[in-house]
Amino acid sequence: MAVPSQKDRLSADEMQEERARLEHELREALEELTEIEKRLEERGDYSLGEGDPAIHTWEINLALYQRMREKIDSIREALRHIGDGTYGICQSCGARIDRARLEVIPHTTLCIKCAREKGE
Repeated sequence: MAVPSQKDRLSADEMQEERARLEHELREALEELTEIEKRLEERGDYSLGEGDPAIHTWEINLALYQRMREKIDSIREALRHIGDGTYGICQSCGARIDRARLEVIPHTTLCIKCAREKGE
């Protein structure tokens, strides 16, 4: 990765805004994770025969749980990048990630060009 120039880095005010936004998003994600965990407590009947339609719902909730864990890990990683001053810098090319992209995907680590090249 190229070393980002000072102009590519977010200002202290921008970093503080992003930290607050990410912390809010993390709180919401953790609340949602708790709700999903509650839904996962009720498992369907996996016995032979017709089976329980709740099995399908449980499996969907399991997939949601896994995606939410990944999102939480990603947000925490973004908060670490804020702490070390590299938030908003593409980890592939070192360019500043567009503000609009960060607003939509605040925990992204790639600029749009590098994300397209990697197929993300």
